[in-house]
Formats: sequence, structure tokens, C-alpha cells
Amino acid sequence: MNSALAVLLTISTLIAAEAKTEFAFREINPTGMQLSDGGKPVFVYNFGMVLAPGFPESMRRSCYLHPVYAPNGALLSDDFNADHPHHRGISWMWPEVTVDGRQGDLWMVKRFQQRFVGWKARETQGGTAKLAVENGWFEGDHKFVKEDVEMVVHGVEQAAGGNEQRVIDFSLSFEAVDKPVRILGTSEGKKGFGGFCFRFAPRDGGTAKTIIRSEKGLSPKDAVLGKHHWAEVAGVFQGKPAWGRIDDREGNPGYPNNGWLLRHGFGFLNVSCPGLVPHTLEPGKPLLLKYRVTLGAGEGSSPAK
Repeated sequence: MNSALAVLLTISTLIAAEAKTEFAFREINPTGMQLSDGGKPVFVYNFGMVLAPGFPESMRRSCYLHPVYAPNGALLSDDFNADHPHHRGISWMWPEVTVDGRQGDLWMVKRFQQRFVGWKARETQGGTAKLAVENGWFEGDHKFVKEDVEMVVHGVEQAAGGNEQRVIDFSLSFEAVDKPVRILGTSEGKKGFGGFCFRFAPRDGGTAKTIIRSEKGLSPKDAVLGKHHWAEVAGVFQGKPAWGRIDDREGNPGYPNNGWLLRHGFGFLNVSCPGLVPHTLEPGKPLLLKYRVTLGAGEGSSPAK
């Protein structure tokens, strides 16, 4: 093979590889960065402060994913629902945050806020897309925690039964800026919820038609601090069968014995880390958390018989 032909073949291979990469980022409004795949939306990352009509100014928030879509186009996530207006798509927040003796609530957006600071990466290559951002936890204008978020989005794959699914890997880092910061799941009723969450859109048929599964099989009842490695919500969304799953990852504090909040009625998953045992963020010692979210079409990742 001569050198000219080799160069042409190399260029052709690169062009073909690029043609398979159909991810694209686009700011769709002053608050939202959309990722699409082949022209179809995957999710919107809300980097600006968002407030839905009819809700009080105190509910304004940012730094979360919504809307989030299954590969078949079903809308999987919810935001500003009247039953729990503080729930927001795929998000990460804690209800009890204490710094320098002052307590706030990122979960209900009281006193403290998560806010976008800047973009670190918006890349689409090799069949994946990467979105990385720096956020902060603020009290007024004072940032007291540095939050780094990286999302690696994979292309759609064929799953069991011929249905399609998409994986998103999350890496989250939280570091106190100047003083120790204590985070804790809610102590009310010793429920312990707080951390990485997925609030689902309404399912056709409501609670009775909502399915929750884990590595233990079907979970017919709601759970508080139930021990799981992973859990998913499945149902029919806007006439389309679809599901979403969270996997807790090895290396996370408490793994594999973290408690989970599972809710059929409003469709909710939460890996309750650190639960009822407080964790202190310190300057120079970031807390690292990793989760895998899978978005699928069909009945679920491992339908139970």
C-alpha cells in the first residue's frame, strides 16, 4: 500500500468515526444547556436559576438535569410538581447542611443555594459526550463549598429484548472552601434521605402501574433506608414504556450498604448517602461520589417474572 492511499484510508476512517458521533450541545435558553443525539434531546442541564410560573421566588434553583428522555423519546423526569415542588429531575442535594453553626437546606432551597460557576468541558467525540461544570454552594454571595460535576454520556445500545438504553456516568466532587461543612440526610422521622436523586415524570395509570425493581427483585412497597446496590422505576410515560435506573458505585462511602428512598406514588429514587450518619466536608479533602444512570425503553433492565 502506498503512502497516499494509506493517508486517504486514514482520513476516510476518521470521517466515518465522526459521522457516527451525533451528540451536540446547544444553549436552548438563558438557563439551559441541551444535549441531543441525532437531533433528538437527551437532557437539559439547568445551569441558570430556574423558577416555574406560579411558584414562590424561594423555590428558584439550578444545577440539575430536566427534562431527561428515554431513547424512545419518553419524558422520564419531572420538575416543580405540585406534590413535591422541591423535587427536580436528576439532582444531588442535602436537607441538612451546617457551616460555622448555621444550618441550611439545599433539598428545600432554604438559606443555601447551589449555583453554576463555570463550564469545564463540553465535548463530543468517540461516540460519547462529556459535560463538566463547576458549581458552588452559596450563602448569599459567599461560596462555602466547591462542587465539580462530570457527566459522561454514552450512545444508545441494544438491551435485552431488543430495547434500547443509554448510560450516563456521573462523577461528583464536593470540597469545603474555607471552613468544615457538615452534611446529613433528613433527621425528621429518621428518614435519612438526601444525596443523589431521580424524580420521575407521571406514569400512565399512576401508582398502581408504577414498578420499582432492585437487585432483590420487585419492590412492591415504598422503602426508607432500604439497602440496595441499584434500583429503577419503570412504567408507561406518555404512552411509551420506559424506565430509569440508578446504580450506586463501588468506592462511594457506605457502598454497598447505603439506604435508599423508594417511592411509587410520585416516582422517586434516592441513594441516601450519608444517611443518618453525618459527613464533614473539609478544605483540601473532597468527597467523591460516583453514580451510573441508565435510561431505557421497554419494561425495564431486568423485568421480573
